[in-house]
Amino acid sequence: MTPDREKKFNLAFNLFLVTGMVVALVITTALKLQQPGVKTFMLLLAAFGSLMGVINTVMSANGNILTFVFGFLDVLIGTIVYLDNGIMGNFALHAFYFLPMQFVGFWQWRRRGAKVASSGTEGAKVRSRRLSRKEWFALAGGILVAATVLYFILAAVDRAKLGTGGSLDHPKVLLDAVVMTLNIAGQILLSLAFTEQWYIWILVNITSILLWSVRLAGPDAGEGAVVMLIKYIFYLLNSLNGLRIWRSRLSAGQDPA
Repeated sequence: MTPDREKKFNLAFNLFLVTGMVVALVITTALKLQQPGVKTFMLLLAAFGSLMGVINTVMSANGNILTFVFGFLDVLIGTIVYLDNGIMGNFALHAFYFLPMQFVGFWQWRRRGAKVASSGTEGAKVRSRRLSRKEWFALAGGILVAATVLYFILAAVDRAKLGTGGSLDHPKVLLDAVVMTLNIAGQILLSLAFTEQWYIWILVNITSILLWSVRLAGPDAGEGAVVMLIKYIFYLLNSLNGLRIWRSRLSAGQDPA
């Protein structure tokens, strides 16, 4: 693909992602506003946060340092929403990990040549790099250990909530542990500008789609489950495009490791 066609394709694809998410959010939010007892402000805030999340991932796929500005808004709103819903595990993860990592990522991308504004479009993009074989093994081992430990922690928390009644939903707990671990690993790779982050984000998005599909099929699915499922479908499409862009830049020698 020629540079001109590549630019046109990315612009069209990015517009498709953002427009598609806006349409999905408008429809689902309008429907939920019709329901009694809805917290209008929190609903609109969550919808805005989801849109910031999509823009954040689009910017990341294109190597634009502004991804961390939109990422900060996305994570900040997510922190408020989780706190409002009493989901303290995700609240702590967002407040004490993902939020400060936006500043770490911004600083690291600046060190690798990314600029907020530049006279040349290529000059404003981050220089990506690759993991070594040793780093790959360390990453895989870390993910396996962390996911296992997190599974037992989440299982213990769920059992405590259930008490003597009810049975533990093992697939849900396992998916939750895997998604959380992959998110942590993906954020580290993103902040350090490793191309392999996109393999992690693809796994995150596929697992998240499965998680929210299971949630949606359950009897106690909330109205937000549909929005989350749609969001992660858009995230998956973007992560596939992000992998294509970052690999092509490395192959063309534009981003020396």
